[in-house]
Amino acid sequence: MRPPVTAVLEGHRALEALVAGLTDAQVGAASPLPGWTRGHVLAHLTDNARMFARLAEHALRGELVPTYDGGMAERDAIIEAAAGRSAAEHRAELARQTARLTAVWDRVREADWSRPVTFRNGSIGTTVFARWRESWIHAVDLDLGVRPDDWPAELAAHAVDFLLGRLPAGTRLRAEDVPREWSVDGGAGAVVVVVTGRLRDLAAWLAGRAPTIPPTAAAGLPDLGPWPPHPAPAAGGTATRQPAL
Repeated sequence: MRPPVTAVLEGHRALEALVAGLTDAQVGAASPLPGWTRGHVLAHLTDNARMFARLAEHALRGELVPTYDGGMAERDAIIEAAAGRSAAEHRAELARQTARLTAVWDRVREADWSRPVTFRNGSIGTTVFARWRESWIHAVDLDLGVRPDDWPAELAAHAVDFLLGRLPAGTRLRAEDVPREWSVDGGAGAVVVVVTGRLRDLAAWLAGRAPTIPPTAAAGLPDLGPWPPHPAPAAGGTATRQPAL
């Protein structure tokens, strides 16, 4: 599957418009993410673009580098150091890093999308999908008016696909507004729990964000497991410590 570069760039434009009128006071205000201000969310979105651009730049040279040389500690330190920027500084740096990422993707030929990167032991192409998720999910965390209802339907369906592993075995998701259904195999004789809701609400629930209309299940919604773990490295590869994005 070709990565959704055009859709991600549309998400970048939506994000740019969302923060266009942001004030310094809003930057310093708390976000819905515990312990993070809007400035932390913006710093993460900005550094996430830088990180994906860096991985792709090296991959195009045939080089495999760690997602973060210093692991989660480096990632967290970058976010903390940048969170206190002014609104104007956040806008400028976000624009600079998304432009850098776009420029790298412009150089990727069809065969290059499968070049390996260390992020989730994936490829340049899988980082495009990751950036798609990051842009829209964290746009909600900025609490500036974007809600899961604003997510593109294709992004919501992809998010459900990606996050399905958070559900216990035997769970079936059924979208009420589109003809889509997902199942987590529970094996023979497993109790089947059916969760129904609108596509974007199912995606928001799985992503740990507030759905507009909460999904429902006859015996109550099942507990969600952790964010999908990083896949094991390919044979002969080396596992790296990476943020669970």
